[in-house]
Amino acid sequence: MEGLNALAGFGVGLLVGLTGVGGGALMTPILVLLFGHAPAVAIGTDLWFAALTKSAGSVLHHGRGTVDWEVLRRLWTGSLPAALVTLLWLHVSGFDKLHHDGLLVALGGVLLLTALAMLFKARIHAIGQGLRTHTPVAFKRAQPALTVAAGALLGFLVTLTSIGAGALGAVMLVYLYPRRLTPARLVGTDILHAVPLTILAGSGHLLLGNVNLPLLGSLLLGSIPGVLLGAHFSTRAPDGLLRPVIAGVLVLVAIKMLLG
Repeated sequence: MEGLNALAGFGVGLLVGLTGVGGGALMTPILVLLFGHAPAVAIGTDLWFAALTKSAGSVLHHGRGTVDWEVLRRLWTGSLPAALVTLLWLHVSGFDKLHHDGLLVALGGVLLLTALAMLFKARIHAIGQGLRTHTPVAFKRAQPALTVAAGALLGFLVTLTSIGAGALGAVMLVYLYPRRLTPARLVGTDILHAVPLTILAGSGHLLLGNVNLPLLGSLLLGSIPGVLLGAHFSTRAPDGLLRPVIAGVLVLVAIKMLLG
């Protein structure tokens, strides 16, 4: 099992480094559907998996200058407080322990939303470009508040399901910053945004007892080299091929979770 965990970690880490997508969206379903872990444990463990994996990838992106710090600050202003509020709700309600079926439905719903976002990313980008071209003053004026709101939504979804920081975050950013973020800066900014968010959410889940540390260790054995390799080749990744394939897999997994 340790070998299989490390192999799964390598594959997911490679996709994270290449595209900024695939962390929670693939690892949590793998842990639930293939390895048989409870949804809450899969979510808590994956948050730490994402935090440490993306920390490694973010080092390379930061060194290359592919991070937009102003956009990051806006995202964190929304996502980190939202994560804290969500953790408090989980603690008070016990939702993560008492409602396994509810967590599966939440996972399936966010996976489906993630897949749709990936499939329609180009269209959403085009809409953002149109607004930026035809109403530039109003669009730029709304960017800060909308980015904070996007961060808040991501903070809630990531803390509840461990999914959303990669694919959904990237789609939100290409809509809000259609000209400012190049593909490489989009991936770098998206990955770095997830690091403190997943550390915060993961710390909360650790206190709630939802993290399997031996499992986490075996996943990281594969993911760290995977994400470093992916980040190294991120500027040459066949994004037009990878995203539809990942999205198709996510749709199938989402249907499986929604149907129980």
